[in-house]
Amino acid sequence: MHRPEASLQQASALPWHAALHQLQREAQPHALASVVGAAGSTPREPGAKMVITEDAVHDTLGGGTFEFQVIACAREALARGESGTRLEAFPLGGRSGQCCGGYVHVLIELFAGAEMQVAVFGAGHVGQALVGLIAPLAWRVDWFDSRDDVFPAQQQPRLAKHHSPDPAAAVATLPRGCHALVMTHDHGEDCALVDALLARGDCASIGLIGSHSKWASFQRRLRDAGHAQARLEREVRCPIGVAGAKGKLPYEIALSVVTELLTLKPAQIHADRRGAAPETLRKAFAPPTDE
Repeated sequence: MHRPEASLQQASALPWHAALHQLQREAQPHALASVVGAAGSTPREPGAKMVITEDAVHDTLGGGTFEFQVIACAREALARGESGTRLEAFPLGGRSGQCCGGYVHVLIELFAGAEMQVAVFGAGHVGQALVGLIAPLAWRVDWFDSRDDVFPAQQQPRLAKHHSPDPAAAVATLPRGCHALVMTHDHGEDCALVDALLARGDCASIGLIGSHSKWASFQRRLRDAGHAQARLEREVRCPIGVAGAKGKLPYEIALSVVTELLTLKPAQIHADRRGAAPETLRKAFAPPTDE
């Protein structure tokens, strides 16, 4: 369990709603803890909220051991990569050891961070349309180009732009499990990138823009570089985009590619994470008696 003094040192001056807006915009892992029910004497009333990250706490649920238990519970779940909601019951005189003796229920909403990590190689017309379409989604994008003057000036959330003339060096910076999309202005650069991505062996998917004839040419070169044909067919998609999509405009191609990526997004599994059984909840919220 986190020590009270350590948690207090991590407290932030940001109110919970400002922190939540910032973390949601950046798709960073965090938890929103809300008091949804209280009985007896409690530190805060229902509606009180606090935002928790791995190394910061924004706002308060009233302090004391109860608050530190909430923080610890949220951080343990975030460390496991959980998402969804869980309801935790805190009898303040029992579980939390506080003298006020009330009963608090806290809804902890877990946000595991970005749903997907995407690497886009190429800042041409299709690349720019693609990155723009991804902007509203909770995906993180690393955008690479070997030219240093092609990126649009505007910024968007969860986007990092990289001028990287060396394909192998660019690929080496990628996080494990990313979805890579290769669409540069140069076929030689495209082939070098696919070669480096295959050599890494830990991408969630590899997509290459182009025609069937381009891919046939690339396969010969990649086989000569030591990649097995079966692996090329299994791990590289070319052409990219949903099957049957029509249109050659940059926006049309980008729309098809984003749609295809949606089919590759991991399914969200929401287990029952309630911290107290329904019967316990009913007893907790029952009117107090004189006994």
